[in-house]
Amino acid sequence: MSMKKRGAVYSVVALMLCVAVYLNWSYNRQEEEGYQSVAEFNNAKMLGEAALVDGAAGESAAVSGDYFAEARLSRQQARDEAVSILNRTIDNEQLGEEAAAEASAAIQVMAQSAMQESRIENMIMAKGYEDCVVFVNDSGVNVIVSRQENGLQDSDIARITEIVMDESGIDASRIKIVETAS
Repeated sequence: MSMKKRGAVYSVVALMLCVAVYLNWSYNRQEEEGYQSVAEFNNAKMLGEAALVDGAAGESAAVSGDYFAEARLSRQQARDEAVSILNRTIDNEQLGEEAAAEASAAIQVMAQSAMQESRIENMIMAKGYEDCVVFVNDSGVNVIVSRQENGLQDSDIARITEIVMDESGIDASRIKIVETAS
């Protein structure tokens, strides 16, 4: 592969990495806004090997019912943009077959992640939880579940963790479960 082609492939990968870092930063910022203080965030409960992050009772910042729809839309828009970039890489004949194969593999990984997220969300809601959104990435799985009447119990954490492990094959230590504040 020529240096020009290799540089183009590295540029596309760097761009995708930047998008992923931005999305991660944005997601984490939204998640942390639900906490009243840094101390509350740092004192989040650890149940089993999965993490449950509680919002404080009586918290004034209510999560709207649109949160989950907005999170899914944002996730899909980011994914669509990345696929668009990768498709342009595949279509660019100057980059060669190796770059096209790498871009195609990246699209397949994104498609697999999207299917896992959808299956996990559907399974969690089928178990009686009102709504949730799931983010699958290289470092693990983040599950955001709508606030339960009595909060998430140990049995809820175990049930959600089991679903995620069964559907993704990811170890429980890499699963983070967050309950929305309301």
